[in-house]
Amino acid sequence: MPTSYQMFGILVLASPMLGACRQRQTPPPSAGAAVSINAESLPPAPDGAAESLLVDVQSVDSTIRVDVRYAGANNFTGARLPGYDAPRALLRREVAVALGRVQARLRTGGLGLLVFDGYRPVRATLAMVDWAKRTGRVKLLDDGYIARRSRHNQGVAVDLTLADPASGTQLDMGTPFDTFSEAAHTANAVGRVLHYRQLLVRAMESEGFTNYEKEWWHFSYPVAGAVPFDKVIQ
Repeated sequence: MPTSYQMFGILVLASPMLGACRQRQTPPPSAGAAVSINAESLPPAPDGAAESLLVDVQSVDSTIRVDVRYAGANNFTGARLPGYDAPRALLRREVAVALGRVQARLRTGGLGLLVFDGYRPVRATLAMVDWAKRTGRVKLLDDGYIARRSRHNQGVAVDLTLADPASGTQLDMGTPFDTFSEAAHTANAVGRVLHYRQLLVRAMESEGFTNYEKEWWHFSYPVAGAVPFDKVIQ
């Protein structure tokens, strides 16, 4: 009898969802274009604006799994980042709704999403920058692996992977989340790993998201007039 993981491969390879994902309903204007890791420099909006614009992704679709890495020590800094007082994944409402549509598409193939990060308070991004400087890894900032100003701060970027919707078991994407090397570049894979990465990109692009080419897990969504926030996640 096939294992759960083997069943993933069968479902993914045979699923009609693959064809559906190629027929984009809301094609992003910049899909496939190179995307900078850094957002424009803007002052954080008031907490009241964040409260009115950000929603919990699980309030849109409770079947989306969440493992917010920066709310604990299981991340590249080895510590919880400031601003993450609760392990919740928040996004701008329109972004969360689009992510819910991606989840619905993936369910037709027996798969689902596992979110590592959504909205990120500005103070958390500044802590990442400080970590890079303190540890002598400033090159990560210059090479585009750690953002000085992140679209996560605006609630329009999300880090995620493919997983079994029942158990939460992740598919093999070739590298762990937050791997700072060329191995994590989306196109830098072969065989089944490349297939899974392409499947994730197609599913996300079909609903308007754009992948950051140096991180297979990172996607952003176009929202006019997006501004950063520094509201603590509670």
